[in-house]
Amino acid sequence: MQVLLDEREWREIQRAARAERTTVAEWVRRALRAARRTVASGEIDDKLAAIRAAARHQFPTAEIDQMNAEIARGYLAGPTP
Repeated sequence: MQVLLDEREWREIQRAARAERTTVAEWVRRALRAARRTVASGEIDDKLAAIRAAARHQFPTAEIDQMNAEIARGYLAGPTP
């Protein structure tokens, strides 16, 4: 992979790598990993938006023990004809 930078950018990256006591290559790898995590957060934002949209609705619910008991009764009853 080749990335072209102007002299100012190159010097800034070199300084940043030196400040972290690492090579420019490792500094760039870390920066790319961090950027990938930022892009991936878009998926998280979509999921959170879906959860928020669902939370605006009201659905019948019960205490967890009651729901588990109802589920268990459904399994014990077998398939519906």
